[in-house]
Amino acid sequence: MARYLMTHSLMSSWLYALKENPFEDAATERDPLAEFMSTLNREQRSPNAAMINGITFEDLVTAILSKTQMFEYYEMDKRTEVIRQCRIKPAEHKWYGAACRVAGIVSGGVLQYKVSKAVEVGGLTLFLYGRLDCLKSGEIYDIKFSKGYDRGKYISSTQHPTYLKLVPEARGFTYIVSNGSEVWTERYRRDETLSILPTISDFLNWMRTMGFLDTYKEKWQAK
Repeated sequence: MARYLMTHSLMSSWLYALKENPFEDAATERDPLAEFMSTLNREQRSPNAAMINGITFEDLVTAILSKTQMFEYYEMDKRTEVIRQCRIKPAEHKWYGAACRVAGIVSGGVLQYKVSKAVEVGGLTLFLYGRLDCLKSGEIYDIKFSKGYDRGKYISSTQHPTYLKLVPEARGFTYIVSNGSEVWTERYRRDETLSILPTISDFLNWMRTMGFLDTYKEKWQAK
């Protein structure tokens, strides 16, 4: 029987196509439906500044934890949008202080932990998949880099319901959010988190209605 991959990123892209989500850092000029179709078709896209910043911050946290002598990262020039490669000592990076605070939170955990689980939704066998930034002592942590933060920013995110479904022994999910200088945490307990399955069902029903289900089956069939 065919199984189809289902990820938080795909569902998040779909929800953003329907409405602007408060947990996304949106640019002023975006076409949410076009972005969703690109995600649905699994097209490779060039990273934007927000993506590069997020990757750089996470890599800096990892470099601190691994006591790397030299830190290599990419940076986008805001004026020319040219991406350049940089190499410095971790302590010399402008986000070092905040990254140290995040490293202290996730230290001792399992980083980049891959997890998957088969579920039945809408007559389809789906293969839920996620890559956890950190799993530590029954808690899932996800590192976010954001230019701004308001309490409850991630309340409607599909990420913590998806990951708590994937890791049934986890007691909670904590977003660790930083803008490079400040660090905030936002935690969701298992007992206050709704199941992700109804959202997946809504997604599949919408895909059927819009005529996109065959594309999903073609592009997201699990190997």
